[in-house]
Amino acid sequence: MTPEVGYVQQIFNRIAPVYDQMNDGLSLGLHRVWKRMAVKWCQPFSGATALDLCCGSGDLARLLAQQVAPYGQVYGVDFSPAQLAIARGRELAFSLPIAPLIWAEADVLALPFRDQTFDCATMGYGLRNVADISQSLRELHRVLKPGARAAILDFHRPGNPQLSRFQRWYLDTFVVPQARSQGLEAEYAYIFPSLEKFPIGSEQVEIAHESGFHRVTHYQIAGGMMGVLVVQKDGELV
Repeated sequence: MTPEVGYVQQIFNRIAPVYDQMNDGLSLGLHRVWKRMAVKWCQPFSGATALDLCCGSGDLARLLAQQVAPYGQVYGVDFSPAQLAIARGRELAFSLPIAPLIWAEADVLALPFRDQTFDCATMGYGLRNVADISQSLRELHRVLKPGARAAILDFHRPGNPQLSRFQRWYLDTFVVPQARSQGLEAEYAYIFPSLEKFPIGSEQVEIAHESGFHRVTHYQIAGGMMGVLVVQKDGELV
């Protein structure tokens, strides 16, 4: 594990206890709408085997489990044991009928799955934090079945200068002070520098093409402050 990867892993381990609370407060609950959009775009179906990369506390994995129930299954993958512990605990309290959930501690750059395993996949707020975006997309391409789709939700830098200034102001004025109140200022101050290095939508599309995906679209949402990269592997699901 590189020092950079270890640093990011430590961040997500430390914020795990308040991760859901912070997401709700800082997005005014809208992250749940965006996650449902991502799940819809990856086209899960009853009986599918689904994958949620960088699953965190398991929001997207459980949404997938509703869609692929009763005969499908969902694998939630994360490199943070603290986040996976939260995900496992929340599963027990989830009341709606869902497909089986399997949690795996693993690196998205070297997934522990065979080629062409999954019918659909999601990733929420993970692509921006991986050490090698191209390698993570190549691994995603490898484990998807022909014709399978994946939807990748993350922050995005808006092209509109006013929205860009608002995004920075919101992070500095609301996100970091709220994190400071939880003793996590440094962890959440990390968001903006990570966003500055993160490829914008058109660049993500190019990287996805280079990683083997031929059908790629990037959707800007929330005024371009968020985005969903939708990729599809060539071929047809059988």
